Amino acid sequence: MHEFPVLQLGGLNIDISTFLGIIVSGLVVFILARLCVRNLSVENPSKFQNFLEWVSEFVHNLIASTMPLARARGYVALGMTLIMFIFVSNLLGLVFGIVTTHEEPLTLFGYTVVSEQMIHEAHGDHGAEVAWWKSPTADVSVTFGLAAIVFVMTHYLGLKLNTKHYLKHYFEPFWFFFPLNIIKEISKPLTLGLRLYANIFAGEVLIATILMAGVLGTPLLLAWQGFSIFVGAIQAFLFTILTMVYISQATVHEEGH
Repeated sequence: MHEFPVLQLGGLNIDISTFLGIIVSGLVVFILARLCVRNLSVENPSKFQNFLEWVSEFVHNLIASTMPLARARGYVALGMTLIMFIFVSNLLGLVFGIVTTHEEPLTLFGYTVVSEQMIHEAHGDHGAEVAWWKSPTADVSVTFGLAAIVFVMTHYLGLKLNTKHYLKHYFEPFWFFFPLNIIKEISKPLTLGLRLYANIFAGEVLIATILMAGVLGTPLLLAWQGFSIFVGAIQAFLFTILTMVYISQATVHEEGH
């Protein structure tokens, strides 16, 4: 396996490859969004506008399947942001790879990003192979970061929009179920982040393994990359719809429940 360059800044260990992936994913989504809303027209819509309308309708229907239609409209922007950012992030590692070999420590702007310890732990005859590019969702800190945002937002909206019934559900069906309900709520972001990370990370590990076969692995590599696009789309869909399900459970009170 490759090592990844780490920037130690203020007690934080920042994975440069992950940081670059997040920036690129954000830029791709932003540029795509700007292209879709540029020169909007009712009579002669552009291909980008048609794409935007299709995605918007798809996400709206997705959200409406989890909550009343009147409320679904308010979460379309969130749903589109999540599904597009995660989908683009899932695919970045399929585009290309940037790997360099280092026998000596490397510094950037006065900060060490490839340390002697990293080179030593690599156990390579020619130094450490350092990967500068990967899907940001192949990093557990990114997926759990997204899951943590969903967790905080869900419970904030529950307290704000559905205070009485939101608090009451922690003691249902009986008051002594409170600890189990707390565990259930904590497990939601854990499974949300772990599912996304495990699928994308496993895919990139397999790609790295196939590359070791050289030219002989090319057909398998092409086939797996095609399948990875499908997996990336499914994982973006699952993360988004589960987010909406959690928001619905916290904010929507069903009479008679």
